[in-house]
Amino acid sequence: MASGAKPGSGQSRTRRRRGGGTGNPTLAAVLNVALLLIGSFIIAVSFNIFLVPLGIASGGVSGISILVERLTDIPPAYTQWALNVPLFLLGLWLLGRRFALKTALGSFILPLFVLLTSHWEAPTDNAMLASIYGGIGVGAGLGLVFRGRGSTGGLDLAAQLLHKFTGIRLGLAVACFDGLVIIAAGLIIKPENALYALVGLFVTSKTIDFIQSGFSMSKVAFVVSNHSDTIAQVVLHDLDRGLTKLGARGGYTDAERTVLMIVVSQGEVSRLKQLVRAADPDAFVIISDTAEVVGQGFSLP
Repeated sequence: MASGAKPGSGQSRTRRRRGGGTGNPTLAAVLNVALLLIGSFIIAVSFNIFLVPLGIASGGVSGISILVERLTDIPPAYTQWALNVPLFLLGLWLLGRRFALKTALGSFILPLFVLLTSHWEAPTDNAMLASIYGGIGVGAGLGLVFRGRGSTGGLDLAAQLLHKFTGIRLGLAVACFDGLVIIAAGLIIKPENALYALVGLFVTSKTIDFIQSGFSMSKVAFVVSNHSDTIAQVVLHDLDRGLTKLGARGGYTDAERTVLMIVVSQGEVSRLKQLVRAADPDAFVIISDTAEVVGQGFSLP
């Protein structure tokens, strides 16, 4: 396997596209903390104005705090602190100092924002709208927190502990904890609320993906051609994109072939197809979505 990229212009394009990246560790740390604070505030507001008033407990410590409030009238912020602190200490003990430092600020600041915004009024009494907009707000906030390489603690800590000591996949562990909270919501509040909680959880996960990937969904193209060298030069110099050459063998002819793998932005797809068609009208081209691309010429996470 071999790869190539156009010197000079490709590197300058990389610097332009990375944009937000910085080589200054102090500035990067400040930016990460800012994203954690902004994200936590958005989560808290969405939680208080959409989820709490209608009892939509869509998993996590926040969902547990809604259930506790319904049963005991204890404000959600206090329940979140009461659960986050022992989970944080357990994580510090079992998972190490580096992991604990990553979750310390989020575990404290999110319940604080929940407390400070607890008096904000709900803009709707429609449970479906509340679950959708609450899911969007929580997902957007979590997406910002994750982009800042932070964590808000909660049941994510418990899920990581379960993953570490039982071998259960992390995603499955998170789903199990969230599922238990949603089932409890259906039993403690009413079954309909569990359904709304599922809607909110789904919207949250999709919003997190969107915040992480952004608008610029990339495409990956595989080009099979007898003129792969010509197409490679066109892509490198006219499209100004790098590519990777993959060795392959035809299933019918058993002949050796070179497959070109090219990652492009959505806006470059038409131009790529035009260039390939001009170089070889008989080329076989496969173009599909790719969820995330990290590296030279594309945004950093």
